[in-house]
Amino acid sequence: MTTVRSILAVALLSVCAPAFATVNVFACLPEWAALANELGGSKVNVYQASTALQDPHRIEARPSLVARMRSADLAICTGAELEIGWLPVLQQTAGNPRVQTGQPGFIAAAELVDRLEIPTRIDRAEGDIHPQGNPHVQLNPHNIARIAAAVTQRLEQIDASNAAFYEARGKDFQARWAQAIVRWEKEAATLKGLRIVPYHKDTVYLIKWLGMVEVMNVEAKPGIPPSAGQISELIGRLKGGAADVITRSAYQDPKAAVSLGQKTGLPVVELPYTVGGTAQAKDLFGLFDDSIARLKAAKK
Repeated sequence: MTTVRSILAVALLSVCAPAFATVNVFACLPEWAALANELGGSKVNVYQASTALQDPHRIEARPSLVARMRSADLAICTGAELEIGWLPVLQQTAGNPRVQTGQPGFIAAAELVDRLEIPTRIDRAEGDIHPQGNPHVQLNPHNIARIAAAVTQRLEQIDASNAAFYEARGKDFQARWAQAIVRWEKEAATLKGLRIVPYHKDTVYLIKWLGMVEVMNVEAKPGIPPSAGQISELIGRLKGGAADVITRSAYQDPKAAVSLGQKTGLPVVELPYTVGGTAQAKDLFGLFDDSIARLKAAKK
C-alpha cells in the first residue's frame, strides 16, 4: 500500500510541478528582455542586463554580467554599435561560444530592420556617430514585429523540442501586436506634423513612424552635452516658433530640457524610451501606449 501511495504521490507531483525554463536568455536592454518573455514564456529564463534608467551606450561590464553571459544559451542585443562600449567585453570575458557574434545564440536586433541615419562619412568630431546607422530601432513597432519573428525562429532552433510551443506563442504575439499597431496609428493620427526637439537622437524611429518632425536636438552633436553658447542659440531658435515640444528620454538628466522649456514656454515631455522607463510602460504594449499618450497630452 505504501508503495502504491508513493507512486501516486510522485505521479501527482509530476503533473502539478511547474514547467522549468529550458533556455537561458541574456537580454542587453529592457525591450529585448520584454520581447523574450513574450515569446518564450515558461520555457525561457530571461536576465536583463540593464534598466530603463541607464544610458544604453554606457553600461558597466560588471562580473555579474559576465557570469550571466557565460551561462546564456541566447543573447539578444541591439547591435549597430549601441553596446560597443560593453558588449564585446562581456562576450570575450565570458568565453561562451554559444553567444558570440555570428553564432545562432546571438541576435543583433538592429541588423534585422532597415536602419535610419546611416552616415555617408565617419568623423568622431561630430559626436557619437554610429557607422551602421541609428541603433534605437525599438521605437517603431513594425521593427519589433520583424525582430520578434527572428527571435521566435531562433528559439525554435536552439530548443527544438519545444519548437511548437514557441511557434504558437509567436503567432499569438504577432496577432496581438498587429491589432495594437492599427490602434496606435489611429490614436496618433493627430500627432502627424508635430515638431519635436529631442534631447538626443534616440527617438528618430518613433518620430518617423508617427509622421512627426525632428527639427533639431538639444545636443548639438550626439552624445556631447551642449555648451552654454549652444543652449543660448537653441533658445533663440525655439522662441522664434521653430518647434512645438521638447522631449527627453527617461534615462536622461532632465535639467537641460526642463530649463529650455521654462525659457521658451514649450512643453517638455518625458518619454519612456524603453520598457520600464515610466510606470505605465510596464511591457512593450505599454511602451507605445504611454509614449503616444504623453505626446498627445503635450499637443493639447
